[in-house]
Amino acid sequence: MDSFLLPFLPVVTFAVMGMIGCFVNVVFGAMYTSGNESSTEGLLYPIESETRELKKLDGMWNFVRSDSNSPSQGIREKWYMDDLARFRKTIGMPVPSSYNDITEDAALRDHVGTVWYDRKFFVPKAWSKGDDRVFIRFGSVHYDTIVWINGVQVTKHEIGHLPFEADVTNVLKYGAENRITVLCDNVLLQVTIPQGKVDNQPIDNGVELVQSYTFDFFNYAGIHRSVVLYTVPQVYIKDVAIHTSYEGDEGRIDYQVTISTNETENLQLAVKLYDRNGTHVSTDVSEAKLQGTVVIPQVKLWWPYLMDPEPGYLYTMEITLGKAQSNEAPTETKEDTVLDVYRMKVGIRTLRWNNSSFLINEKPIYFRGFGRHEDSDIRGKGLDLALLTKDFNLLKWVGANAYRTSHYPYSEESMQFADEHGIMIIDECPSVDTENYSQILLEKHKSSIEQLIHRDRNHPSVVMWSIANEPRTGKLGADAYFAAVAQYTKKLDPTRPITAAIAVNVNDDLAAQHLDIVSFNRYNAWYANAGKLNMITNRVIEEAEAWNKKHNKPVLMSEYGADTQEGLHTLPAYIWSEDYQTRVFSQHFKAFDALRKQNFFIGEFVWNFADFKTAQSKDKFHHNAGDADNEANDFPYLTAYTRVGGNKKGIFTRNRQPKAAAYLLRQRYHALGELGKSFLPEDLFLYTAPDTNQLVNERTEL
Repeated sequence: MDSFLLPFLPVVTFAVMGMIGCFVNVVFGAMYTSGNESSTEGLLYPIESETRELKKLDGMWNFVRSDSNSPSQGIREKWYMDDLARFRKTIGMPVPSSYNDITEDAALRDHVGTVWYDRKFFVPKAWSKGDDRVFIRFGSVHYDTIVWINGVQVTKHEIGHLPFEADVTNVLKYGAENRITVLCDNVLLQVTIPQGKVDNQPIDNGVELVQSYTFDFFNYAGIHRSVVLYTVPQVYIKDVAIHTSYEGDEGRIDYQVTISTNETENLQLAVKLYDRNGTHVSTDVSEAKLQGTVVIPQVKLWWPYLMDPEPGYLYTMEITLGKAQSNEAPTETKEDTVLDVYRMKVGIRTLRWNNSSFLINEKPIYFRGFGRHEDSDIRGKGLDLALLTKDFNLLKWVGANAYRTSHYPYSEESMQFADEHGIMIIDECPSVDTENYSQILLEKHKSSIEQLIHRDRNHPSVVMWSIANEPRTGKLGADAYFAAVAQYTKKLDPTRPITAAIAVNVNDDLAAQHLDIVSFNRYNAWYANAGKLNMITNRVIEEAEAWNKKHNKPVLMSEYGADTQEGLHTLPAYIWSEDYQTRVFSQHFKAFDALRKQNFFIGEFVWNFADFKTAQSKDKFHHNAGDADNEANDFPYLTAYTRVGGNKKGIFTRNRQPKAAAYLLRQRYHALGELGKSFLPEDLFLYTAPDTNQLVNERTEL
């Protein structure tokens, strides 16, 4: 059943579902089935080429909010058969954006249920000529969606933050006006990814649906990324998978191309590679099997930022699908034989890991990074290229070489930025605070991972898959559940390690045994022992050592930090002040440097890059050391603090201005850079006084 219909169900149904889930968890926790996983096809990032055209549908759309107590009214009344304005009064809504903060209406900001979008558009008459197909592609709609064109349903998709598309060739009107209608449902339940709950709660003048969730970021909804119409030839390049390697100065790209037909006997591929300057460096031709290897002499490897003077080196891979040349048809020109052309950026690098290290191009990596969010004023999680550009400028300014896409897949454009700038990505699926394990949840969890890996597998910046954030891994059923998720992820991509950001006590956790790299979240001196700056360093060292001792795997700290109100200063340092945040960081730095000497600790990730919006509720559940059988201890500081304007743990404000900790972190991250002192920014340390040797010389001269 689609989630947009589920709010109709009485509250008792949710209670029954919870009971059933608990029963399944207890009795059948180790009996999760496999083999019925879904698999996505196509979904190459849309581009223009000699054989492809595209038309963006971004801009102002018409928008209607459904009544929360009647979420399927539009379906029943067939709003998709005509302009929305004929059924309800519409407002303008920008696409892409989250709809929540666009207006001054609190009811829209906090809306639970369905909303509707529509707009008119024209399709060029030229697109009807020949055999070209036309696809509609959405970068992301959160969370559940149905799309109609000219009253015909063309696609459905569940799980936000991931792209989907449909062939709409036969429903379009060419050289005429068309209408697209989109239904978007933001409801989260115990069987969605991520999970949530919906309840009927009494209000002053009746009852209303209230969405609750334990994750600590706002459940922004809407058409978050670009909507594109694009054309492809009748026989076209449908998918591309690559794997890169090198030996000495010679690089290799092994490629496998999928096309839209199984009849490949009379087809061939020409794969050309161009360097950063556009110079042709290599070619490979493949017939029938549509796979092969491009060999690159004097290869330039893809390196992370501050690990090479030319980080993020990318080649352009040009794939031309054509008819195989035939002696019987000598009059055919090259243009006559070309069927489709697709170009993509590729980076050549290797990954390897063992029980103590993570290596890129056979050199050990120490991760210096952040947890982040796609979040900003007004636009929410909507794609904004200006903001994206600013964020990557700041990442490089601060000297970071990595971030985790906490807690969902980020835009495809952000992945391209990471490739180009040499920023490593721990790519996380949208499973957050996972609990109430069930077979249906497992299937959706696997689907989110499959879609993520399918989308991002060719990005050199993606160096690790994260299968969950802060799952309730001390609960019964977690072992079998995460064994299944981990096994499936490794089956899809054995070339990258898997991790998960774990927050339960090391002795209670049941998931880390299934991971390649152990990541842990802990907020010493904030949620645990708040205000105690002298209770950080030893605890971080002891916990990291405990994870390594138990599992004999590399360990990184995936979250630490403290909320900080910009402009608040106290001496001596006090919680919420900028002074306190810098001292929390400094005490962690001592622990990290002690751990690095033990050769198993591979990274530090501040929470968070920038302040972000959260729900109007008490602080989220957070794990801490405690009794796993006691929920208040397993997920402590449930009511410890309330958010003031959102989560303020960023080293940058929500509008990307630095707090004091940003300067401290910048000094550390650049100092740890592999290129050495000669590559330090000139303004890393402001001039204060002559150094000691210079002072001695000046006194001697006097």
